[in-house]
Amino acid sequence: MPVHAMDHFTVLSDDLDATRAFYARILGLVDGPRPDLGFPGAWLYIGERAVLHIIAGRAVPSESAGVLDHMAFGGTGLRETAALLEAEGVEYLLRRQGATGPWQLFFHDPSGARVEVDFDASEAPPQRHSTG
Repeated sequence: MPVHAMDHFTVLSDDLDATRAFYARILGLVDGPRPDLGFPGAWLYIGERAVLHIIAGRAVPSESAGVLDHMAFGGTGLRETAALLEAEGVEYLLRRQGATGPWQLFFHDPSGARVEVDFDASEAPPQRHSTG
């Protein structure tokens, strides 16, 4: 049976409130319904779909990223997103796929999980940005 879609990502956090607030502020994810699983956590939604599960109450490994390198989202408003990250004091790296491809904005959440937001190639980059 082949898969047909990605369902969600799960991140471990030693600060549930800070992690939930970070994804709400930066990506606009919305806290939503979560069954009682017997441990603290949150499910964050895009529309009607829970896409990010946060688990708290467990030790965060010293290698926070583990074998998962990053999670990626599609976005709009590259300049506004970069300005928000700067205002929040979140360091980011902006890359472009090839000379004319989409923009890739990378940063870390409060627990060290690496996040990527991809923007259409037609979007203007921030006036000052790191590239790599």
